[in-house]
Amino acid sequence: MSLHPLLKVDISELSVAERIQLAEDLWDSILKKQEELPLTEAQQQELDRRLENYHRNPKNGSSWEDVKKTLRLFPIIFTIIFNIA
Repeated sequence: MSLHPLLKVDISELSVAERIQLAEDLWDSILKKQEELPLTEAQQQELDRRLENYHRNPKNGSSWEDVKKTLRLFPIIFTIIFNIA
């Protein structure tokens, strides 16, 4: 394999847990500097549209708790659909 040019390590030699931690650490470092990643005009317009829709129809949509419950089901649904044991 080859070394990652920035990290100077062979990422494929890291355990899955180490790679997940690396991804989390990388994402956390990005979140700390969100101001360096401004939204595009299209992204801002989409967020404004969704917020306006929420204000007009607050009962439409799902609560965060319901969304988390649904996301937790994805591995189960994936297993059932693709018949993976």
